[in-house]
Amino acid sequence: MNKPVDALALLPPADGEAELARLQPLFDQIEQGAAERERERILPFAEVALLREAGYGALRLPRADHAGLSLRQLLKIVIRLGAADSNVAHIFRNHFSVNELYVRRARDAQGRIWQNAVAGGAVFGLGNIELGAKTAGGVLPSTTLTPEGEGFRLNGTKYYTTGTLYADYVLVRAATPDERLASVIIPVGRDGIEIVDDWDGIGQRLTASGTGHFRHVRVERAEAVFDADGVGYGHAYSNTLAQLYVTAIVAGIARAVLTDARRLLLGRRRTFYYANAERPADDPLLLGVLGELATDAFAAEAAVLAAAEALDAVAAARDSGRDDPELAHDAALAAAKAKLIADELAIRGGGRIFDLAGASSASRANNLDRHWRNARTLATHNPGVTKAAAIGAFEANGTRLPAKGFF
Repeated sequence: MNKPVDALALLPPADGEAELARLQPLFDQIEQGAAERERERILPFAEVALLREAGYGALRLPRADHAGLSLRQLLKIVIRLGAADSNVAHIFRNHFSVNELYVRRARDAQGRIWQNAVAGGAVFGLGNIELGAKTAGGVLPSTTLTPEGEGFRLNGTKYYTTGTLYADYVLVRAATPDERLASVIIPVGRDGIEIVDDWDGIGQRLTASGTGHFRHVRVERAEAVFDADGVGYGHAYSNTLAQLYVTAIVAGIARAVLTDARRLLLGRRRTFYYANAERPADDPLLLGVLGELATDAFAAEAAVLAAAEALDAVAAARDSGRDDPELAHDAALAAAKAKLIADELAIRGGGRIFDLAGASSASRANNLDRHWRNARTLATHNPGVTKAAAIGAFEANGTRLPAKGFF
């Protein structure tokens, strides 16, 4: 049984560093095969299973029985997993978003079922974006939730179902005939659900971010949570964590670039014809590139963790039963700024790594180009130009950031 909020507040702080130390050997294991999996398109079912068993998906469950990490602690761990394999980290992005919005603080018997599932290792996916919408992430989906008896029937097609191929449950955004918005959370194996691995992006190739078909799927009444209830997507700026989680993966890629750059430099035995030192690792020009990459990784992580602290303030307010729009806006603004910083640094770093070696570094066997491709693909999740314009409008005119959907 879940303890009340005031009892949870009396528990000692969660030890994020201990959790990171526990999980890091697993991340190191996942990192060993990341380049090959991405090159050969080997879907990481085994790696997802390892993370299930390690309780990765339950890191935000209440401290009474679980790790109870803060968002800052969680996203520091996400950065490390993103450094090991950005695809595997991305698979869990929707899981943590659904968990934060609907599962972590169970309101009723159905919520406790979902919470127990997460505690047992279940992974949650998402079906949201539709090709028919004029704007990505449009507020009113064409996917329908039609009343039938004591429940509903779900019908529609979603363009992105990132991570759902690996998941046990999926949250689907839908609307009733009278245009009430709802989040439907149902088992992936239910009759009428088809998840197609048809994602063909240049990066993040293993996230199974493909099409989801929902054909006359039975939905029980308790499995549909309506926005009008004031929970989940009913909150303003409800997508901030989902966006910041992506940025944490990008910061992880900046860290991976640094790791591979260091290996590349230290592993070189030959150097350029006009090099400044006989040993590549002594060449001041190459050391300067490595130093810049180290600085970029540091800055990207620092930006993410600063934004996570702002988001922790929102979570604390909501845990106490108070919805604070100002705190929510502050967190969204911080997340937008962190995105612009991390995206630029990781994308630039993904190209600069090749300055440390000759043409041999471009060998497909090395697969070093995956860092640029993955960072570039993740950066397309909510355009940076839109983020920059929104930040500028706020700075100049006090115009608040959009509160609904992705921008």
